[in-house]
Amino acid sequence: MSRFSVGVRLGVMMFLQFFVWGAWYVTIGNYMIAHGMGDLTHWPYTVNPLAAIVSPFFLGLVADRYFSTERVLGVLHLLGGVAMLLVPQATGNPTLFIGLLLLHNLCYMPTIGLANSLSFHNIEDQERQFPLIRVFGTIGWIAAGLFISFVLGALSGSVQANETALPIYTAGIAGIAVGLYAFTLPHTPPHAAGQKVSLRSIAGIDALKTLGSPSFYVFVVSSLLICIPLAAYYNFSPILVKNVGFSNVEATMSLGQMSEVVFMLLMPLFFRRLGVKWMILVGMAAWVLRYALFALAVPGSIFWMITVGILLHGICYDFFFVTGYIYMDKKSTAAIRGQAQGLFVLLTNGVGMLIGAQVAGNLFTALGGAEMTASQWQTFWFLPAAFAGAILVFFALAFRDRVDTAP
Repeated sequence: MSRFSVGVRLGVMMFLQFFVWGAWYVTIGNYMIAHGMGDLTHWPYTVNPLAAIVSPFFLGLVADRYFSTERVLGVLHLLGGVAMLLVPQATGNPTLFIGLLLLHNLCYMPTIGLANSLSFHNIEDQERQFPLIRVFGTIGWIAAGLFISFVLGALSGSVQANETALPIYTAGIAGIAVGLYAFTLPHTPPHAAGQKVSLRSIAGIDALKTLGSPSFYVFVVSSLLICIPLAAYYNFSPILVKNVGFSNVEATMSLGQMSEVVFMLLMPLFFRRLGVKWMILVGMAAWVLRYALFALAVPGSIFWMITVGILLHGICYDFFFVTGYIYMDKKSTAAIRGQAQGLFVLLTNGVGMLIGAQVAGNLFTALGGAEMTASQWQTFWFLPAAFAGAILVFFALAFRDRVDTAP
């Protein structure tokens, strides 16, 4: 099978993989507000990082040792898709509603690592081929937003599509589709079959000990802390966009992923000029600016400020997260590379986002929830801006590691 053919098949997998996530993750808050669950919108963004915390243990204990990757990927997506199709049926029962979302996320989050692992196993040149495959995931997220805004929006009539169950059903159907598709992917045997298992290695504790240095610990702490204000963006920016009067919430939010594609392609150029420390600092500064723009835009519903804040997502995500993955890789040895990457995901998408979802959700409720005034919305966005600014200053002063970033 040719390299091009394999790349296309893996690209389709990535497209569907992130189409599923993008179809519900942006819309769920507005759906819950429309159905009397406005004070609980932070819970979907809590169960997601909970699943991210559990995911490394599942991958290390089960998927990496006993079953072929494509089969585990297929089964998990099928189960997750069915769970998502059941979510709208529980709209009148918030506990069951959140429970089904948790079940979906417990199935879905391990598939991110599985999709990456399957891709790396079946390509020859990871550095050149994987970015071209992974970018189709971002395109899938964008496609989900456009599909909801313009296709489902036309079907939903006078009601906005994000207030209906259509995006949730879309995510469920797409999950089943990618689950079935996974069984057609190249056979990928478990790469750790027969190896001894250690909870310390799965959790990344051994990697943390091996890589330990003052600057590395500064990076680890900063990574966890900066994801606390990040959670506010995913949860509440779609609500803000709807409240100030944007007509196509999902299409508007997908501008962030469009900028992500652009900056991902430009990253090699920025690396040569800036290096790791300044890349991360620019990413953090973009988060401060984004939240400040949101706060300043609220009183007058200034569309261009909110749009610029969304477009900053490419810098926010690529300059911090992608740089973080590269930093962890360059600091690692082959023996602990997987543990190091798992540790980074555990701290950021897991612990940091979990704390952030709860903090942002309780702040939203305390300030008035869906009935917040413009001044209260300003307070809501200025607080994460200030928090991110404090982390930026700490990282700038305390991080002194020098890492070779030559391409």
